[in-house]
Amino acid sequence: MRVGYLGPEGTFTEEALLTLFGPVGDVIAVPYATVTECFGAVAAGEVPQALVPIENSIEGAVNQTLDQLAFGPSGIVIQAEAIHPIRQHLIVRPGVRREEITRIFTHPMVPAQCSRYLQEYLPRVDIMAATSTSEAVRTVCATDDAPWAAIGPLRAADIYGGEVLAADIEDNPENTTRFILIGQTPVPATGPGRFRTSIICVLTRDRSGALLSILQEFALRAVNLTKIESRPAKTGLGRYLFFIDIEGSRERDLSVAAAIAAIQDQGLAEVVDLGSYPVGAPD
Repeated sequence: MRVGYLGPEGTFTEEALLTLFGPVGDVIAVPYATVTECFGAVAAGEVPQALVPIENSIEGAVNQTLDQLAFGPSGIVIQAEAIHPIRQHLIVRPGVRREEITRIFTHPMVPAQCSRYLQEYLPRVDIMAATSTSEAVRTVCATDDAPWAAIGPLRAADIYGGEVLAADIEDNPENTTRFILIGQTPVPATGPGRFRTSIICVLTRDRSGALLSILQEFALRAVNLTKIESRPAKTGLGRYLFFIDIEGSRERDLSVAAAIAAIQDQGLAEVVDLGSYPVGAPD
């Protein structure tokens, strides 16, 4: 089975994909350069599923993924999720010592996540931007003689033959990313595990208390919400849509189904059902 993911090869998304599906086996992982390309590939039938990041415990929501769910190809639903720790490693070409390093390559967001280590051990080393942490590791390992290093995932070091000079150099060991597996077929809510339901509420009438009226439908039925995220509706200033993650399945939890039906009956918002799917356990 071919499964797409946000590439390139060696990224945290690929690590999460391998964890979700297990060792290679029958799964062929297909990298795509952007989240938009992942959604397009699923919609076009190039791959039946694709894994993309949706939120990080430190940086927050991945807006490109939210926008694709709201404004991208129709008929895309969430089939599963994976909760994956973000572990940053200092990676070099074998034989390079820390005191020799003159440049560090990584994604622009990473140095701030590893600031304590960099300030203590490599305070005067130039930081060079790469398009991804995986690309940074590839660049460093492909260099013949320069004493360079990269900050990136263990998967990239394995692929490109890098040596981990220092492991887990991130400031916050709780740094975690949630990934979603998207497809075109809803997942049946079967089995004993916990489920999550994701919806988008697009306000159709702009009036005071509209969002409160929506949230009250869940509160009245003791339905727990695990996330509420707003994004511009792209129809003018001050207009928003809301991503809501709900504890439970619309299919087997009557209170969840009743709350969503009540919101639709209010006529205040259009509800887009993104599906119910098993809750991911942290790796």
